[in-house]
Amino acid sequence: MLLIYQDEKALDDATRDKCYGESTALAHELQAAGQFLGASPLQSVATATSVKMRGGKRFVTDGPFAETREQLGGFFMV
Repeated sequence: MLLIYQDEKALDDATRDKCYGESTALAHELQAAGQFLGASPLQSVATATSVKMRGGKRFVTDGPFAETREQLGGFFMV
């Protein structure tokens, strides 16, 4: 699994579009080599939900688990 981490606000639109193009090209290369299982971007951290287990009980809260400079933005499975 390849994980993609970055501050989701770090790229301008042009750079983000270039990155998406490169990611798509990588997916096609992996597919052609028979090594691609799947890929997906994740939604913004503004939509995050955290799930924690404490004492056998599930707690669901809005927002990411921790404040970080980088967020998990997506993944490739190869």
